[in-house]
Amino acid sequence: MTNLLTRYKQAVRKQNVYYSKGIAGELGMGGESLSSRHAWTKGSAIRKVGVLFVAICFLLYVLWGTLTVTIADSTEDILSDETVHTRLNESYLVCNEIFVDHRVFVQDHRLHDYETLTMIYFVTPTYPRREQIPELIRLSNTLLHVPRIHWILANDHYACNAYLDGLLRKIGLPFTHLASPMPESYRKKKPMPRGVANRRAAMQWLRQRNITNGILYFGDDDNTYDLRLFSEIRDTQRVSMLPVGLIEEYVSGPVVRKGKVVGFLDSWVADRRWPVDMAGFATNLAYMALYPNASMPYKPGYEEDLFLRSIRLNLNIIEPKANNCTEILVWHTQTKSHERTTLRISNKYLDDRSNLGALIRSLNEMGVAHYSDNEGQTAVISKNGKAKPISFFLS
Repeated sequence: MTNLLTRYKQAVRKQNVYYSKGIAGELGMGGESLSSRHAWTKGSAIRKVGVLFVAICFLLYVLWGTLTVTIADSTEDILSDETVHTRLNESYLVCNEIFVDHRVFVQDHRLHDYETLTMIYFVTPTYPRREQIPELIRLSNTLLHVPRIHWILANDHYACNAYLDGLLRKIGLPFTHLASPMPESYRKKKPMPRGVANRRAAMQWLRQRNITNGILYFGDDDNTYDLRLFSEIRDTQRVSMLPVGLIEEYVSGPVVRKGKVVGFLDSWVADRRWPVDMAGFATNLAYMALYPNASMPYKPGYEEDLFLRSIRLNLNIIEPKANNCTEILVWHTQTKSHERTTLRISNKYLDDRSNLGALIRSLNEMGVAHYSDNEGQTAVISKNGKAKPISFFLS
């Protein structure tokens, strides 16, 4: 065993000596060849590093351009929504979906298809105020869905309003525009009998034209109307009634038993025989014509009661509508009123250099806001989140 190990070690020593001599020969005798190979390898490495450097520079250029655009966009929107940059745990529930159109009140017929329907004379008392035009536009978009309707708009103003007249023409409904100012003696009373002069003027207009075929309904300009209301009242024989929502504490309407009106639900009785809201009844004009002296007095809170008394109404002839007065088809909604403001803006900027002139004159015609050179609230114009004088834009 010892001899074998000794011979193995001697063989390893010989191999090491052989390889050492070979390497020394390469270094000594073949030095030129090794140097040339080393030079080639070094040049290749430099080229690779150069290509890699160019690629990195190009990548940085692209990334820097994208980053610059992102920063610019973010700085322009100072008041950006933080939720855009935050992952939100949002969820929603689909309660129901219907993709079939089941609407009943869609105007898909020609006008002559409705010629046999009874005409509804929809009387709306209104008065000049900041919210008047928006209220009437909203109401008109309801009435546009109703066939065979004539809108009597009675404005509490001493003269005809050209803007209001143009608006009614643009809407396209059959209409009568009345200027029916309240007598000055009643304007000082508290509470003021608002709307009475307008309704009286509408009834006088109907009498003067001897219109006795149709349905009379008093609809305020700020109420909310279900389209079913018009189908319900159209077949009124004498006087029909229905509940009105949001009256005083809750609702105002008839109490019905076995299809007959037996009483009234209303939070303010005040000795009224007929404690109903103006929007809670409709009258057939043929029935009203039987009482040529029918009228509405200037007595706040009692206008409905005394009008219905003037046409000799009694419980037995009242026709309950809205599914035996179990549904509300009209709501006494009210828009919050604001004082009309004056916008301070120099008249020299209201020319055709911008839209401001036409826009502000339109607001003035609608009664939303006046404008003045030296009075009122200064008009504010801004750009990039900073208020600037009008001269900055129109100099």
